[in-house]
Amino acid sequence: MANKVKFDRDEAIDKATLLFWQQGFGGTSMRDLQQHLDMRPGSIYASFGSKDNLFKEVIRCYGEHCLQGLDNFQRDASSPLAGLQAFIYHVTLGEEEPGQCRLCLLAKTLSELPPEQQELITAAQQALLLVEDKFEQILQRARELNQLSSNADCHRLAKWLQMQIMGLRTYAKSQVAQAELEMMIDDIFTSLKSR
Repeated sequence: MANKVKFDRDEAIDKATLLFWQQGFGGTSMRDLQQHLDMRPGSIYASFGSKDNLFKEVIRCYGEHCLQGLDNFQRDASSPLAGLQAFIYHVTLGEEEPGQCRLCLLAKTLSELPPEQQELITAAQQALLLVEDKFEQILQRARELNQLSSNADCHRLAKWLQMQIMGLRTYAKSQVAQAELEMMIDDIFTSLKSR
């Protein structure tokens, strides 16, 4: 009787996420995936169908982790804006581990993929839109609790907040001191409340 290889799909996706994060989609070869995931090419194809499908699965799981993180910070916070601010501190200043929400992975994906990879671009865009939708829901709750102006455009603010976080995550890679990043996050929320 042949030995069955044990395969943990979630673990493989976590490892692939880290690899794609470090090297990008284009910079990651099937050989890289084979070595990093400790899987043979045939096993990767049998499990995911293709490198593109594996990457789409990474993006989907990444988005789900991000949304779960937002929910967790909301649950533990004293208010919607406090939870949102804690989440942004976490994704900007927290340790980078596989499975953690790194919004700039999506931005990196969008900036590096050529137009002929439209299916992957669309997957990353959809993940960003789900995050924006969650931001909008949180901002609407904050408006209902008078944390924001009663005429605040939560849809527009969610897009603005997404842009701020993406820029901040990218800027954080330039070895800025943590205290400066904390002040920048505080400035985002001061500005948010005044809009």
